[in-house]
Amino acid sequence: MKKSILFLLAICILFGSPVKAQVGRLLNKVSKSVTKDVLGKSDSDTQNAKQEPEPQCACEQPELILNLGGNLKLMYSEISLSVKDDGSILVKDRTTNDYYIAKDGVTQGPLKSGDPRLGGFDNVDAADEPRKTDRWANNEYISKSGDKYMIKFKGKSYGPYGEIREFKVTKSKEKFAAFVIKNVVMNEADAKKMEEAIKNAKTDQEKMDLSMQYSQQMMQKMQQGGGPMSTIPQLISNTDIGTLDPSKSHIGTLNSNIKYDEIFMVVSNEIIDLKGNVVLTLNPEASQSKDLFVNTANNRYAYYNYGTLSFSDGSKLAGMFNPHWVKTDGQVYLAYMYYSPKRNAIMQCKISF
Repeated sequence: MKKSILFLLAICILFGSPVKAQVGRLLNKVSKSVTKDVLGKSDSDTQNAKQEPEPQCACEQPELILNLGGNLKLMYSEISLSVKDDGSILVKDRTTNDYYIAKDGVTQGPLKSGDPRLGGFDNVDAADEPRKTDRWANNEYISKSGDKYMIKFKGKSYGPYGEIREFKVTKSKEKFAAFVIKNVVMNEADAKKMEEAIKNAKTDQEKMDLSMQYSQQMMQKMQQGGGPMSTIPQLISNTDIGTLDPSKSHIGTLNSNIKYDEIFMVVSNEIIDLKGNVVLTLNPEASQSKDLFVNTANNRYAYYNYGTLSFSDGSKLAGMFNPHWVKTDGQVYLAYMYYSPKRNAIMQCKISF
């Protein structure tokens, strides 16, 4: 074989330039053949070697969430993602403003803005939507009659309340917790009315009289609503809870994502349950994170920042997004997604936690 190639090359050189292109093509083929023989690599192997490496968080048996190739032909750098609690993923192609919904290996789309199937996702285009005047207007558990709110959960009613500060439901939809105020002595509309009246008063005496008038109205409304204690935030739930110290008012922020089927409060660097018990103490970096996760045994935590999931034992998973809880066959997992350059797809991994 080698002798034949050398003989052919000698003939080509003798005949000169008309066959130089053929020589080039031949040398190219020889080069590829030698590379394949020596290194044991095919042409496709050489091409794949140029791809970006898989992220550090990639697992051995990931689940396919969305194939960006095939009929979709989407570029990962040109899409925005939003994930619903049920695992559905909303993908927006920023180059065309088309939307796609992926769940359980099935993809719907392209969809246009305004399609009812886009409801329920975190707003990809929040700036384009009108601001809601009542934050609880579309909550399935909360209704409003006049200026009072009622909570109805699993067949039981709670209320009425003048204000609902926070309301959280667990992933299983079995538990809820809320911070409520029974009696609001002056709502936003009343405050604006009072401010406008005092602003338009012609004399200092008139301003003083108006201030006294509104103060008396607020005192009367407070007494009718149950006294001063009715104006302090209270914690309510359909599960066992502790008694809040009224002097501390609203002691924390409710969070139903920290642990599957539990609602905790985050206060400074501590995670606290609804009975007031400290579950775990966080390190400084974790205490600044919005995404916290506590394991089943309540002895380990994780926190997510800028594509990295860090654990309390010092280990990390980098190159991922959307950490969230999933429950499969009775087992709770901490799942996350990542982009795979090798597959040109969004993949999901699950870890016991």
